[in-house]
Amino acid sequence: MIRCAQQDPTEARSRVAAPSQYRHTVAAWLVHAYTASGVVLAFLMFVAVVEGDTVRALWLFLVAMVVDGTDGMLARWVQVKRYAPSFDGALLDNIVDYITYAFMPMLLLWSAGYLGEGTSATVLAVIPLIASAYQFCRADAKTDDHLFLGFPSYWNIAAFYVVVLDLEPVAVTVVLLVCAVLVFVPVGYVYPSRTSTLQGPTLALTCLWLVGYGVLVAQLPDPSPVWLAITVAYVVYYVALSLYLTVRRSRTAPAPA
Repeated sequence: MIRCAQQDPTEARSRVAAPSQYRHTVAAWLVHAYTASGVVLAFLMFVAVVEGDTVRALWLFLVAMVVDGTDGMLARWVQVKRYAPSFDGALLDNIVDYITYAFMPMLLLWSAGYLGEGTSATVLAVIPLIASAYQFCRADAKTDDHLFLGFPSYWNIAAFYVVVLDLEPVAVTVVLLVCAVLVFVPVGYVYPSRTSTLQGPTLALTCLWLVGYGVLVAQLPDPSPVWLAITVAYVVYYVALSLYLTVRRSRTAPAPA
């Protein structure tokens, strides 16, 4: 009698798992590529600034914010650390964010004359860049309860309001210096996609703010006061929630031994 060869169950499972592993690995690398697209956006921002097209640069800032706001959620969903362990997606994200959130906004404001002229304008542009370099490299930049510690280098948002409100160099100087100082002040700022407190309303309002951003850029140089008020109301909400969470953290923090 000829006996039929029995299939090794372990070998069978490995053959079934292989395609699944491959799909997960491809998905992980596609997410990294999505994050890396921010570098392409940064170059296009540079071209827009060089060509003096401030509105186009602001549109690219919006696209970069959408990418940055969604790539982390995608990375956690496809488990990039598990399926692409040889690649540091967090480091890539920091590189992209520094260029698109700090360097390009300062270049835009400097090039468009919002910082004034001469050496003082150059110094003013450099101060946020140095502050952000510290912010992006600090080990405690994000807290365990998912807050940004210190002003989270939202220079692109500052640049957006400078352009929309057409602020004078004196006002811009005050805004940038205050924000630069806040980088070093231990206030926890909401991380919209990860802070659990009021996460649903925060995400909904963030989406509304992004819509308002687009509407205002489309309306330049005559933005709607109504949409401007809507976007500013979100900023007030964001700051108020951040201050509340900071106070709550300080009250619940364990006393030093």
